Amino acid sequence: MGLCVSYFSSSSPSKMTNNRSRADFLSTTETTNSNVGRPNQFLRAASDGSGQILESTNVKLYSFLDLKTATMNFKPDLMLGQGGFGEVYRGWIDAKTLAPSIAGSGMTVAVKRLNSENVHDLEDWQSVVNVLGRLSHPNLVKLLGHCREGKELLLVYEFMPKGSLSDHLFQRTEPFPWDLRIKIMIGAARGLAFLHGLQRTVIYREFNPSKILIDSNYEAKISDLGQAKLGSLQANPQVTVRIMDKYAAPEYLATGHLYVKSDVYGFGLVLLEIMTGLRVYDPKRPEGQESLLNWLRPKLSSKDKVKHIMDKGIKGQYSSKVATEMGRITLSCTEPDPKKRPHMMEVLDVLEHIQRINLVIPSSSKPDIASYSHSSPRHYQY
Repeated sequence: MGLCVSYFSSSSPSKMTNNRSRADFLSTTETTNSNVGRPNQFLRAASDGSGQILESTNVKLYSFLDLKTATMNFKPDLMLGQGGFGEVYRGWIDAKTLAPSIAGSGMTVAVKRLNSENVHDLEDWQSVVNVLGRLSHPNLVKLLGHCREGKELLLVYEFMPKGSLSDHLFQRTEPFPWDLRIKIMIGAARGLAFLHGLQRTVIYREFNPSKILIDSNYEAKISDLGQAKLGSLQANPQVTVRIMDKYAAPEYLATGHLYVKSDVYGFGLVLLEIMTGLRVYDPKRPEGQESLLNWLRPKLSSKDKVKHIMDKGIKGQYSSKVATEMGRITLSCTEPDPKKRPHMMEVLDVLEHIQRINLVIPSSSKPDIASYSHSSPRHYQY
């Protein structure tokens, strides 16, 4: 899970990225307990206009008893998600003071209890507090508080009631409306563009639809910002990293080297998923079709063929021009050579253009967004 931070060192300017260059390889340095709450120099950066970098960590310190109270002693019925990272529970705090509250009273939050047996969790916890605690952006899940007591490591996040993009795409029988799909990807693009625009680039590293959480207004926020590393000033920084899942960029799988464009590749795979309604990899599909990108790549550049790969459940909700432009930007994001992929600001511009194109589709051809229902999800990855 998580994000990484690398130092921006060089040079060819891009008009779309505020004269920032491609990120160098990821490098790492240890964070220590003394770093928690301290202003980190690498976060001094130009904001994208909607986000900001705080002077110091601005999150509440909780006791373990506080969070036991907020979650009714981590009641199993309140569990929102579970994985190798630990467990996420629904909890309640006072909206003004952020003090723990009784069940059903005050503001709903998500309390992440990290797996105490995972040796990397302390490092992850420190990274989230140091990095996310100082970043404020509408498209990043907000960190509200933290707790470290004995072996207990916990994080308190804002609650995202609509679950993840993965829930809506793959866990529902009712097709997820196209307008919401593109709206959510625009929000996610804004979040990634903000992270990539910091003075020392934040590389998210494991971008996938389960990490895109959705609020009550279907605004997207990127979650699970763990495993951050502070970039060093080495001339040729490199890092050895574990092999990720099916959303990993080819250069990462081949060499363990990360670029800011590695995130763009993962973003392109999710674009392909919202176009088709299919998972990026499914071993149950016929031979030759297991990898969605390998199977459909030849069709992405064809005006005539790309419309046939679109999810049949959303037929009539988009124009042929939209399908064509989506094919082009998806193909560009998933270029094997990271140097040929666009920057996230460029991707964002294209998606906003696509959204404007689709405004000409008569509303009578689109489903009523207000009537789209979604039961409470159980698969959170904060």
